[in-house]
Amino acid sequence: MSSPDPTTLSSRPLSAQDAFTIHYFASASQYTGRHTEHLRAPLALSQLFPTLEAIYPGIQTVLKSCAVSLAGEYVDLDEEPGRLIGVGDEVAIIPPVSSG
Repeated sequence: MSSPDPTTLSSRPLSAQDAFTIHYFASASQYTGRHTEHLRAPLALSQLFPTLEAIYPGIQTVLKSCAVSLAGEYVDLDEEPGRLIGVGDEVAIIPPVSSG
């Protein structure tokens, strides 16, 4: 699957001075075809999943069961909608882990 360039969501080129890093694990990585990428900051936490859906149509089916961490701490997207993901922040998309 070819991944759209996240820099196309804005007219300005993306640089480290205006980006955050997002890490994808397991099924999220498989869906995006990436382990890591940079997205434009700041971004409201409430806009993270809609932004990813715009870049990767259909990813919402994967994201609805995923946990999200911001700066190494799990966050609840519904409880902190106004929180901003800032320049230099690290976000992780973590699908459920099964044991067997």
